[in-house]
This record gives sequence, structure tokens and C-alpha cells, in this order.
Amino acid sequence: MVSIRNKAQLVENGVTLLNKKARRLALESLEHALEAADPRQLLKARLTLKGSKLKVDKYSFDLAKYGNLYVMGGGKASGVMAEALEKILGRRITRGLVNIPYGNRSKIGTIQLHGANHPVPDRAGVEGTRQMLRIAESAKENDLIICLISGGGSSLMPSPRDDVSLEDKKEITNSLLRSGAAINEINTVRKHVSAFKGGWLAKKAYPATILNLILSDVVGDPLDFIASGPTVPDSTTFDDASKVLQKYNLWEKAPASVKRILSEGKKGLISETPKAGDRVFKKVTNVVVGNNRYSSLAACENLRSSGLNTLLLTATLEGEARQVGIVLASTVREVLASGNPVKKPAGIVAGGETTVTVTGKGKGGRNQEIPLAAVTRLKDMDGVAIASLSTDGIDGPTDAAGAIVDGKTLARAMEIGMHPDSILADNDSYHFFSKLGDLILTGPTGTNVNDISVIVVL
Repeated sequence: MVSIRNKAQLVENGVTLLNKKARRLALESLEHALEAADPRQLLKARLTLKGSKLKVDKYSFDLAKYGNLYVMGGGKASGVMAEALEKILGRRITRGLVNIPYGNRSKIGTIQLHGANHPVPDRAGVEGTRQMLRIAESAKENDLIICLISGGGSSLMPSPRDDVSLEDKKEITNSLLRSGAAINEINTVRKHVSAFKGGWLAKKAYPATILNLILSDVVGDPLDFIASGPTVPDSTTFDDASKVLQKYNLWEKAPASVKRILSEGKKGLISETPKAGDRVFKKVTNVVVGNNRYSSLAACENLRSSGLNTLLLTATLEGEARQVGIVLASTVREVLASGNPVKKPAGIVAGGETTVTVTGKGKGGRNQEIPLAAVTRLKDMDGVAIASLSTDGIDGPTDAAGAIVDGKTLARAMEIGMHPDSILADNDSYHFFSKLGDLILTGPTGTNVNDISVIVVL
């Protein structure tokens, strides 16, 4: 079970006994959410091998009918997924390569774990992706390819299309990440400057059979947006990608190669990404093995077992992080005022993925901005806590997974000369919570199913 390394200190920071209890309950529920997202447990529960028959939910694959069994993929959880898959299939695997973030550790044998950078792609990621494409293109009709796809795969499996350089792809990725664009919008652009994503892997692997095992990090589990859908028909177009850049005022500043490929694509001068109805997808099976809803419900169940009245508010949370923080704090106030949407003692869970529009010069992440935005609205409340966590253990460009606040956080901050509103304006949530000792620290978790926020009202 993945644990919060500094949980004892985070609880102790609660000042009052009731705040300590609220913090402890919120943090424990987040730990249970992480446990529910463990790829080892998810694959063990969803995959069974009896003789030569591999069963995944309602699907069955007779491995005796395939000449070679290849494994490939990428993402923050894909290394742990590969470890779990190899325990199930063992020597049946012919060859495998999975791109994972630098520093991730998994015990593996036949499948090669190839380190690459996230969230901005690098040359190591390009080389690993090229090796996957070579394997896919060499696969025969009687071969089976098992793909292991998880959040972060878009950055970890780069393969720039045509004359788009890696530097150009890095530049446009950075611009989109800072713009406040939603992950679906970012991936719309990524798919159209890629030779791997947006269904291209399936196209190039045809006529081999593909089983794609997916750990979803996208709200609502739209398959063509998870890791930019390398084995899924693309629902977006070159025109859609162009409109994303225009929406966030990035078109004029975009690299010339990116503008050229999008412009020529709109004119039909270069091939669109593979679409629904293409015969290649008849040989592809996509299965979501884990997602945010599953983990959010696990957090609810833990809160319920602790004696709280619980509610899953949503597993499709989106919006600007600081606005979401205000909404969560308002929910606390409503529980206290009217007992809606659930009576206290209450445990409320909201899962999904928010965005941060960076306008300041500070450091932080969406799961630090959410609680920071709630601080002033929780002033002097006792027995209340809000905690928010990125399930991959890495919130933005920081070493924290998120942060926690309560009714005494404002007073503690003011005592050392920090005002939440001014720090929020500078996007400097990391240093705010670092000084208070209220950052949630897990380290890389080996999974990724979006973010989870927990409200406790005692």
C-alpha cells in the first residue's frame, strides 16, 4: 500500500484535536484511493490465464494461436503494469519495451523499461517510441501486441511527425501546459503532430492483433484522449488542433513546423489521423482496467467505515483549480449551515482533473492551488479539512503530491507573514505549503488516475 510519508506531521499540524482528527481521516481516505489504483492489484483482478487462454473481462485470447507476443506502451504507471503483466504471462512474452518516467523502479525481466522525460518529451522518449514502432511494423497477422497505456503516455511516447522537430514539440507542449488548456485540448494538438498517437500505432501494427490495457487519467475515460489514443480511432481533426492554439492565443507564437502541418492537414494535403470505420480497428480491443471513479469510491468507502456520512460528489471534476477550491470550501459551509449535500460528520470526495492558468512566477500544482484557494473561506472552523492529491504522486513541477488545509491554516500562515490570496495570485502554492509543512508527500506512486480531493466535516 502506497503511504503518505509525512502523514504523522500533517496530522500534528492540525493544532486542535478535532482538526487533527479531520486531517487524519482525509489522509487515510487518500491512501485507500491510491491502494485501489495500484496497477498490480488491478491487473491481477482483471486478467486470468488458464492454460493458453488469456481472459480480460468479457474478452478471451487463445495465446496458442499467436506466433509472437509483444508488449509495448508508456505512461507513469506502465512500468508497474509491465511488472504485473510479466508475472501473469512469464515466458510467453517474446519481446517488450515500455517508456516510463526517469527514476521509476519496477522489477522486470523480458520487457525492457526505457526511461524518458515527463511532462516535456525528450530524445530518449523518441528513441523508445521508434523501437516500439519498429516492433509494431514487423508484427505479422498471427502476432499479438499487448499495449500498456497510462497517464503521461503522451509525453513519454513522442514521435514527431514529418518535419516537426523534438524541440518544436517541446515548445508547443510547454506553451499548452502553461496556457490553462484542458488535457483533451492538449492531446488534440499532440495527436496531429505525432506519427504514433491518434491511432497511428494501430495503423502501423495492422494486421497484427492488439489488446490495449488502459489505466485512465482522463475525465470520463474517452479512449482517444488517454495518452492521446495510439490504438484508438481519433475523434478530432487538424482543424480542431488549430482552433485549440487559436483559443489560447498560441497560433502566432507556435513553431513554423507545427503551423505548417496543421495548415496542410486542414487542406487535405497530408493524411488525417485514422478514424472510426478504418479496418485496422477491427483487430484492436481496448479495455480500461482502472480509473478515477474506482479510486474515488474506495476513498468514500474508507470514510464510511470511519463513521462518516459519505458522498461521491463527482468523478468528473474539471475547471480552474482555484475556482474548484472555492467551490469545495463553499460545500463545507453548506454542510455546516444546512446539512446539505450530506449531514455531518461528513466525508465528501471529488475526483477528476482541474487546470492551472499560470500568470505568476511561483511554483506549484493544481492539487496545491485547490486547497490554497479554500484557506480564507475556512477561517476559524474547527473539525474541518480539505486535502487534494495527484494520484501519480507528482503535482505539477514539484516533489509534492498535493496539500491539506483546515480552519487554522489561515492563522498559521498570517503568523509568519503569508497571505493566501497574494500567494495564489503568484501561483506560488508550493512555497506556501512548504513553509507550513502541509505538503502531501508520497513520491512517485507507480499509478495515475487523475486527482482526488477529500472534504471532512466533523
